Amino acid sequence: MTPRFDCIGLVVADMPASLAFYRRLGLDIPASADELPHVEHALEGGLRLLWDTDEVHASFDPGADLPKGPGRVGRATLGFACADAGEVDRVYGELVEAGYAGHLRPWDAVWGQRYATVLDPDGNAVDLFAPLGR
Repeated sequence: MTPRFDCIGLVVADMPASLAFYRRLGLDIPASADELPHVEHALEGGLRLLWDTDEVHASFDPGADLPKGPGRVGRATLGFACADAGEVDRVYGELVEAGYAGHLRPWDAVWGQRYATVLDPDGNAVDLFAPLGR
């Protein structure tokens, strides 16, 4: 058997804060999930997005030195496709206005997309993008 890419996992310091951020990006996560230490959300195409609290992660990897908080950017990013350039600007502005850290303000990238990056509550980079001219 060949391994199959199945999920993306996030380790989070504050589950309700993290889930609230991703709900703002359109993920339909029930409010009852805020109280859970592990949450899974099925994405289109069969992938899953997983959240584990710091405590859950420490239970199986007690020596991990996890970076903490907004302002640090890790080596992985999550990308959300927007309908058009205006939606990139609107969503970025709404998230920053709601108190999330803007990392890269919207700009027209040389590869033909409107692009922006905001940080989730744990400092994970979340890219917003759409083709230019749409």
